[in-house]
Amino acid sequence: MKRKGAFLLLMLTITFLLTSCWSKKELTDLAIVSAMGIDKTKDGRYHLTFQIINPGNVAGGMQGGGGGTQSPPITIYSASGDNIVEASRRASGRISRRLYYAHANLVVVGEKLAKGEGIDTLIDGLDRDPEFRNTSTLVIANHSTAADLVKTLTPVDKIPANKVLKTLEFTERKWGENVKTSLQEVTKSLESPERGTVVSGFRLMGNPQQAQKLSNLQESAPEATLQASGIAVLKQGKLVDWLYGESARGTVWILDKIQGTDINIDWGGRKQAIAYQTVRQKTSVSAQVENGQPHISVHTRVEGDIGDMEVPVDITNPKVITKIEQSLRKEIKNELKQAIERAQKNKTDILGFGEVVHRTRPNQFKKFKTEWNDVYFPKLDVDITVEAYVRRAGLRNKSFLSGVKENQK
Repeated sequence: MKRKGAFLLLMLTITFLLTSCWSKKELTDLAIVSAMGIDKTKDGRYHLTFQIINPGNVAGGMQGGGGGTQSPPITIYSASGDNIVEASRRASGRISRRLYYAHANLVVVGEKLAKGEGIDTLIDGLDRDPEFRNTSTLVIANHSTAADLVKTLTPVDKIPANKVLKTLEFTERKWGENVKTSLQEVTKSLESPERGTVVSGFRLMGNPQQAQKLSNLQESAPEATLQASGIAVLKQGKLVDWLYGESARGTVWILDKIQGTDINIDWGGRKQAIAYQTVRQKTSVSAQVENGQPHISVHTRVEGDIGDMEVPVDITNPKVITKIEQSLRKEIKNELKQAIERAQKNKTDILGFGEVVHRTRPNQFKKFKTEWNDVYFPKLDVDITVEAYVRRAGLRNKSFLSGVKENQK
């Protein structure tokens, strides 16, 4: 009986202690941040730009008031400070609500800040905040400031942060020249001194002032838009180079992050006459140490379909298919080679070769580690092997142009 009485008393005590809503957050007291831009002012202070959601305007688009005026789905606030924590706190003097970061899915870093000071100190401040999500995506403003990108109003996607995130997601899936990188992934790469970091860039195309106006959204072809632009190469947290085109896609390929892309090859004297769409691809990297020197092997296997032919081609002929596959292998190998040469020129191992050597030859890597980026990686011998296969030809085998040509005889 005594044990039952003690248990009952304990349960009653716990009930009284757990009835309080001490951590409640009223929605009317919160300013929901969807994106944050970080720049550096001329006097060396951090300048934060907050993209805050207007819930009522997002729910029904851009709402009209009693006078017929429209309001945007976001509101922009900014503040400066000696560090990002101070700047965030100073913003409270301009906002009637508490900044709430749990829904902040995007962090934009200005190009000048990334080149000068780097992003190391920013990562520490963001990672310490228990409210800030380390799964948020990080991008670098390409030839622009972070403030200009965060302030831009975008068509189709009402919240501009969602426009950036979705663009990265679909361009990674369909084209392959960009990567969607989270704060957590950036932090991991920065903690490895022998490895560089890649982060996608975004650029504001058009007039920054026009990009902030509602009139920009009322046109079928907006004068100012946001678009994915290149891959930023970071060495020890600082921006050292931008990758575009084939070198960017080759980098993503070696990192085994290609989800889908299109490869054009020349045929019959015509440039880029056949379009090949990848369906499945896999890249593996292995390492060996021979005579005290590291050696890397890259193997890529690709399967895909014929997407378009601008010249008459008889793809029912196995010899023709073999020739197309050989051309594809040459084109893909060239892109991988460009990516490796560019990384070696920058003396920045963004391809993760050092990690492969460390994983397979940990004892031998110890003597390479301190000088990996500056001595060993730039002279690294890399073998590239590419397998490319054509699996399907779409809804037709015989080229439409072949039929036209036969009818003209």
